[in-house]
Amino acid sequence: MADPATISGVSVFAPEVTPGAEHLKQLIREVPDFPKPGINFYDITTLLKDKTGFKETIDLLQQHYRSVPVDVVVGIEARGYFFAPAMAHALGAGFVPVRKPKKLPSAVRSIEYALEYGTDQLEIHSDAIEDGQRVLIIDDVLATGGTASAVARLVEQSGGKVAGLGFVIELTFLNGHQKLAGYDVFSLIRY
Repeated sequence: MADPATISGVSVFAPEVTPGAEHLKQLIREVPDFPKPGINFYDITTLLKDKTGFKETIDLLQQHYRSVPVDVVVGIEARGYFFAPAMAHALGAGFVPVRKPKKLPSAVRSIEYALEYGTDQLEIHSDAIEDGQRVLIIDDVLATGGTASAVARLVEQSGGKVAGLGFVIELTFLNGHQKLAGYDVFSLIRY
């Protein structure tokens, strides 16, 4: 049986890993007590700087979605931008950024969503997604699912069809997958 790890006071077992991604979990640095005590932060910058690991990450995500028709890949600010443009290139699709308020220069469509304490907002250019386009949403981490769920709704309000949501890491103990029921959700590494 795997060695248990403690995350925010919860005992969990070592991460599940998508076949072929075993090497990748070794490239992710775990930083205890960041950004505050009791939080175990999974730092992907150590994965990004490893040229083989970064390529394997994109290859494995692309492998999962290569048989899914995708017109546009949406990246969620900010760390989704590390992976989404590379995925768009790998799939022969366009790239569309979803940003925090007042960062996009043209007319936008926005969505407000709940956080643990308060709300936040995301925006996409009004003309970024055409009616019926198949959209793949990519981000680094699936945590509570609030941000990813909001982006999926934003894509659908823009006329797009969500082809899937892909993540490098999923924090399963936060149950974010439940907020994305009905969608194809894929994660390479699950803690």
